[in-house]
Amino acid sequence: MQMPSAYTKGYESARALDPERARNYVAHTVIGDPEADELLEELAPLGQEELGRLIQIGMDGDERALRDAPAVLRAFFESCAAPPDWLDLPGHMPGIRMYHRNSRLVLGAMVAGTLVEGFATNIAKSFFITGKVRDQGIRRLKQNNRHMVEIFLPGGLERDGDGWKLSVRIRLVHAMVRRLLDGSEDWDQEAWGTPVSAAHTGFAITAFSARSLKHLKSLGAQFTDEERASFMQVWRYSGHLMGIPETILFRDESDALETFKIGLACEPEAGLESVSLANALVNSSPLIAGVTDPAARRKLAHYVYRVSRALIGPQIADQLMFPHYPTSGVLWWFRMQNRYDNCMNRLFKSRARKNNKLSAMLDVAMVDEAGINYRLPDHVYAEESSRW
Repeated sequence: MQMPSAYTKGYESARALDPERARNYVAHTVIGDPEADELLEELAPLGQEELGRLIQIGMDGDERALRDAPAVLRAFFESCAAPPDWLDLPGHMPGIRMYHRNSRLVLGAMVAGTLVEGFATNIAKSFFITGKVRDQGIRRLKQNNRHMVEIFLPGGLERDGDGWKLSVRIRLVHAMVRRLLDGSEDWDQEAWGTPVSAAHTGFAITAFSARSLKHLKSLGAQFTDEERASFMQVWRYSGHLMGIPETILFRDESDALETFKIGLACEPEAGLESVSLANALVNSSPLIAGVTDPAARRKLAHYVYRVSRALIGPQIADQLMFPHYPTSGVLWWFRMQNRYDNCMNRLFKSRARKNNKLSAMLDVAMVDEAGINYRLPDHVYAEESSRW
């Protein structure tokens, strides 16, 4: 088995826990996305504008326009549109309702827990090298939020829904970043494997789904077994659309948690890239929330650090060099504040309208007023790339 050198130590530890799953994870560190990679291999030389136009045709599913499009584009979108045997779109509704009932907590769980844990792995290397978080961090996080909002809207993951289109767009962005990093001297393939590998996308989707549920519970969210299973299936189908192969795409929550545990064991300890990105994420979170006053930003960032340390635990927090804030009672106080807000919103309808959760999520997901665009990066470094 091909194994990037960075994973040699972690693989030995992970193999003692679950040899088959560890082997599968490491095998996927050298796998990309053959269909999407082939598409961009043929179309990327056409240039940013023409590539964006062709992707728009594919996303719109315009059969007349597709007849004149390159065969590789038609084949790619036909493959994307074919639903997997396990897809149950009506079964997504309980998860969608749960998401909107707890949407404010979802954002907190993502920023303080899920994304930070993701950056504690070698996933951070591609983000750090490209500089997307460094150069356009707020925009990148808003793009993440926009995708999440759209997949959790009723009909969002139907063929013509924006959740479907944004999931496929992420797949194409990953393919382009992989293409750019493959041609860059900054990427050490022998040590790190394939850029934006199937292992990392498969790991990330377990974090967005199963780990988010764990963090949501810690923050005080309430949901039924049916809702949590449905929430997982929304993310599973979105992951399928992102091009994650079935060989590493989770089946259910327990499968996702095991993949997360073994994947984390396989990954090397957090490096300087992880430290830089995780701390940048926490310090930029007040800006996402619309807090611009310097003193208020510092105060909120310190609170996010405390909540994050309580969610992810001291081991990862220390690796990421988070400040050593005490965490005793932090999550309890967070839950009490959330219950107070919910109670006050039930008592005072005007307050509830003012604090509308969907409006708040849309505010932090607004990226481009003109709507979704399908431009892709055209340079490995974000500061030298066209806006996308």
